[in-house]
Amino acid sequence: MNETSSRPMYEKIFDEVKQQIVTQVYKVGERIPSEKELADAYNVSRITSKKALEMLAGEQLIVRKPGRGSFVADPAVDFNEAEELNSVQYKTPARANKDITTIGVVITDFGNSYGTGLIYGMEKASRDHDCFLVLRRSLGIPANEEVAIQKMLDHGVDGLIVFPAQGEYFNAEILKLVIQRFPLVLVDRYLKGVAAASISTDNAAAAAKATEYLFGLGHTHISFLSPPPDDTTAVEDRIEGFIQAHAQRGVIVDKGLWVNDLMSTLPDSFNDPNNVERDIERLIDHLKQNPAITALFAIEYNIALLAKTAVERLGLQIPQDISIVCFDSPPTHLGGGYSFTHMRQNEEEMGGIAVENVLSIMNGQSVPNKIKLEATLVIGESTGPANISRL
Repeated sequence: MNETSSRPMYEKIFDEVKQQIVTQVYKVGERIPSEKELADAYNVSRITSKKALEMLAGEQLIVRKPGRGSFVADPAVDFNEAEELNSVQYKTPARANKDITTIGVVITDFGNSYGTGLIYGMEKASRDHDCFLVLRRSLGIPANEEVAIQKMLDHGVDGLIVFPAQGEYFNAEILKLVIQRFPLVLVDRYLKGVAAASISTDNAAAAAKATEYLFGLGHTHISFLSPPPDDTTAVEDRIEGFIQAHAQRGVIVDKGLWVNDLMSTLPDSFNDPNNVERDIERLIDHLKQNPAITALFAIEYNIALLAKTAVERLGLQIPQDISIVCFDSPPTHLGGGYSFTHMRQNEEEMGGIAVENVLSIMNGQSVPNKIKLEATLVIGESTGPANISRL
């Protein structure tokens, strides 16, 4: 088997292991193969086998125990058994103790570039306020988000923090919560037409600042790189900031330089090598067709990585030939990695405020409908003066 078949290998691994659990090849409480064992058996990367195990855990077929392995779950036990968050374990306490406040967190995904800081901020605030968190990832899939919310409500959480799934549709469960005035706070983005409290970065201002920085370096032919906006407010606001910066400079926005159909970095497509390679080739072709481009504005870190690969495959240098800016970039102070010039979002503050606002709503206090936090421009290795000779 290999990872280049038409169907993602993690789905095949998921289906086969699930079938083995259903047919009791692996019985309740028994250990199933590890990430490494599955990776070796199917000749795939550990990223792929890990995703298959995460899907099994998401359907409550297995329980993942750090340092011990993954075990077939007991259907009689509720989903509060265990939720793995890297090395941090969140466990919802028994709801018989009504003095303990529990907040459910539904997030698309998290990683070193973005998301982990949000969780850290929430975790710190929950300790400060003596409450507990239980976390579920939706992987950007609205159906997963809806199920996670339903199960948390059934479990009896006192409030919810939701990082809405990428896309134009918000699930009916969120609308119900708003109508019922359930303690709910949205993070990273807001939902148009839904009167729910939200905390996010001031994405328009941040994008404008990054674009203005490129203008200051002499770049006027800037390609904007993003997934399809699909009414996702964070993406739309960054586009708006990019356009505003052009207007303030009197520079005409050339949407012919944009690429806004990159799909491989979306949570439900990420780590599929076929999608990644397709997007890299898309960017290579775009740069060949538009040699006047001297800078790339990547809407997120993973897209910046795609752009960097495309530029380097063309034999061009960063930043001598093409500069790249993006939102978020993992810290490089521990060595290794590449430092992009980026807009750093204040994730920990965002996460902390989310917890505090949920608790305030629970106590009958009013909170702002929208809170937007300032992002910081961090200068890295990926930007320099425009190479006018390329125009």
